[in-house]
Amino acid sequence: MAEVINPTNTPSLPLSDNQTNDSANDENTAPSTSTATASNGQNVTVFHDPENFNVKHPLQNQWTLWFTKPPTGRGDNWNDLLKEVVTFDSVEEFWGVYNNIAAASQLAHKSDYHLFKRGVRPEWEDSQNKHGGKWSYQFKDKKGIDIDELWLHAQLAAIGETLEEDNDNEVMGVVINVRKAFFRIGLWTRTVGKAKAGDGAGKEALMKIGQRFKETMKLGPNEQVEFSGHTDSAHAGSTRAKAKFIV
Repeated sequence: MAEVINPTNTPSLPLSDNQTNDSANDENTAPSTSTATASNGQNVTVFHDPENFNVKHPLQNQWTLWFTKPPTGRGDNWNDLLKEVVTFDSVEEFWGVYNNIAAASQLAHKSDYHLFKRGVRPEWEDSQNKHGGKWSYQFKDKKGIDIDELWLHAQLAAIGETLEEDNDNEVMGVVINVRKAFFRIGLWTRTVGKAKAGDGAGKEALMKIGQRFKETMKLGPNEQVEFSGHTDSAHAGSTRAKAKFIV
């Protein structure tokens, strides 16, 4: 099992321009940066003290973690297997979730984690996904990689908004599939690169997103990350959809 990476030794995430947070008045959450001070008058962030911080750093978007439990083989309905776990909107809440759930390497086969923007279900049929697709890579050498570290990097890149430019509006979420023969990490996008006026970033932006995703996965120049559309995947059924793009 990989060592759990703590906030104190991980690069900080980009902060949103708005440092206020709606949950600041909730007695169960840490106060926002605009109001919080320690008893000695000092602001203490999670990067200074992971246990006794009094400052929250809001993310640019709210994110929801989902979990797909393994099917029983008895005609399970997808909606019964897919479970919404928690929604968060700050750096501190992310680490609270991450440090208190099972690592990807510990999940049973046919399990999935999905981390998507709030309001977007990790389904092809979702109105914000149905015209999109995903970049993905299968790690077949399961013993030769640190999948927990790679999945963490994928999540940080997503919530840290580092996979796309500010106006791209493409990234929907990231997913990890745990299978007997491989791990697969995917990045879902809102379109398949067909730009419309004011709607979607186009192929060039999609290719840049794919390249950033590849770098996040620490893949070499001879390893290929493939992009396929959700519609193509649905039509392909159990077979693998033909890749639209490759980086």
